[in-house]
Amino acid sequence: MRLDKFLCELNIGSRSQVKEYIRKGLVTVNSLPAIKPEQKIDANKDRIALRGEALFYKRFVYYMLNKPAGVVSATRDNTCKTVLDLITLAQKKELFPVGRLDKDTEGLLLITNDGELAHAMLSPKRHVNKTYLVGIEKPLLPGQAEALEQGVDIGEDRRTLPARVEILSDSQITLTIREGKFHQVKRMLQAVDNRVLTLKRLSFGPLSLDEKLPAGAYRELTEQEVALLYEYRK
Repeated sequence: MRLDKFLCELNIGSRSQVKEYIRKGLVTVNSLPAIKPEQKIDANKDRIALRGEALFYKRFVYYMLNKPAGVVSATRDNTCKTVLDLITLAQKKELFPVGRLDKDTEGLLLITNDGELAHAMLSPKRHVNKTYLVGIEKPLLPGQAEALEQGVDIGEDRRTLPARVEILSDSQITLTIREGKFHQVKRMLQAVDNRVLTLKRLSFGPLSLDEKLPAGAYRELTEQEVALLYEYRK
């Protein structure tokens, strides 16, 4: 790999910026000043440093985004702002959202470049739990909550898988589902004669939305969070 490409992929700066760092002698390879931007390196073996600080190459990166309403879960869109438009990293062309949230839905969305993990997390065979905070039009009756937990008819060949419901108030519940069907939460509430007014995803598999993360903001996952995700890649 070229040295300047390596530095750009670590979001050290733009191509012109990293070339300037190299020209000024701020970058070292195996403790020796870098020779030129196109210098070939082995990202897994060579010791690269900037201003004496060691740099490590990450093949895969993982970010938690608190998706705001009005943004689409896509890498690009001709008319609407996308979740990737919220990512301000210099290198983000390989990033994509794992799954999707509806345009009017808020909350936790995983952004990564790890296709294998995304496939595992989204596989119908995995039944990965997803918990939503749901604002509802009218109080949910006990019998309706029980129906949601047992599975309801949303117009497909089979009823939804068993879910978990917690009634927080007359206007708000949490709903944990194990599938990812199109508009599933909205269709499930319609099946019990109710309507979703607001929807926010609180968790996805082992990840829980960071309460300190404002809408539209993102952060890199911690090592512990990544380790929990890796259980799905096995």
